[in-house]
Parts: sequence; structure tokens; C-alpha cells
Amino acid sequence: MFDAIRAIDDGYVPRVVFTSSIAVFGAPFPEAISDEFFLTPLTSYGTQKAIGELLLSDYTRRGFFDGVGIRLPTICVRPGRPNRAASGFFSSIIREPLSGHEVELPVPDEVRHTHASPRSAVNFLLHAAALDGSALGPRRNLTMPGVSVTVAEQIEALRRIAGDRVAARIRRAPDPSIMSIVEGWPRRFDAKRAKALGFRAEESFDEIIRIHIDDEVGGSFAA
Repeated sequence: MFDAIRAIDDGYVPRVVFTSSIAVFGAPFPEAISDEFFLTPLTSYGTQKAIGELLLSDYTRRGFFDGVGIRLPTICVRPGRPNRAASGFFSSIIREPLSGHEVELPVPDEVRHTHASPRSAVNFLLHAAALDGSALGPRRNLTMPGVSVTVAEQIEALRRIAGDRVAARIRRAPDPSIMSIVEGWPRRFDAKRAKALGFRAEESFDEIIRIHIDDEVGGSFAA
């Protein structure tokens, strides 16, 4: 903080990139959430992110720094081992079958969500860091683009790329507690403003799976 204040005193306003979340939005949702949709978080996590967005805008307005907030979609396929995050199954149903392991799917196939790859997440951050702040105006927070697909479409993409045997490693194991959480999440976004400012994500879930295979598992998988 001291360095930031000293930089302002020297005439340089530092850039701050804040990683926000689509959790700032709350139901009921339109078919696609536009840049004009209001923030009504339904979780403590989403509330904290919304507070961060407001502070980012206010501190930018006051000249403390030049802030950009990026609302990330669910990042998929996440590397590493399965975790207890409610959204973890979106990655697990791809990552684990490709590694030769069975995995449980806790929600119905028709559940829809928006995703971007870890590669896109890094590019979002880099692009935000270099973005001309004057192009943003007073609205400093942006919803990032992504691929909106159902769980069934995720599985079909996996089947196209890796085959039936890999896709068969997914076992249905309904979990009402997970489903109750997922039902309150937004499903699709119209990220016109971010796209106009040069932010880019994948165009299909097939591309997201191929990126995972290339970046995380050395270009091969357990058939």
C-alpha cells in the first residue's frame, strides 16, 4: 500500500486488476445476463466480490489507482486433484475420465453453465493489465466471455475427443445439496462489452478439453 501511495505522489497511478466472479449475480435470471444486469448476490462469497467491485470503482474514481474488475466464469478444466468446491464436478467429469478414473456426477445432464479454460483466465488477466483505462469509463467491472454448455454437452464433447470408453467413466450420483447450490447460479452471459474491449475465450467446449489435454496432461490421455 505504501508503494502505491508513493507511486501516486510521483504522478504514476498503478493498475489494479481484481478477479471478481459471476457469483455477484443472483436469480431470477434472464435468458442471457447482459452488461446492464444488476448485482444481487445470493451467497456470502458473491457479496464479498460485489463489495470488491464497488470499492474498485470508488477507489479508481478517487484516483487511488486505475482499476479493472473481471468477472470470471467457471474455469474448466481445473488441474490438480478433485476438491470440495461445489463447482468442482464441472472439471472432474472431464479431468478424471481422461486420467483413467471413474467420477461421480452430482447434477442432472440438463444443468447449464458458462466456462473458460485456465489458459483464457491467464489471458483475461494479462489483457486487463494492459487495457487502456480510458476505454472503460466509470464502469470498471466486466463480465468475461465463455462457453455456455449443458453437462450433457460437456460429456458429448468428451466422447467426441476421447471416445465412449472414457465417457463411460462418469457415474450418475445425484446430490440434492449440490443441486440446490447450482440452481442459484447464472447460466449464460452476453459479454458484449468485454468482447468489444478485446477479451477472448474459447468458442466451443471441445476446444476447452483439447487445451486441458495439451496444457495439463502432456497431449495424451488414458483411453
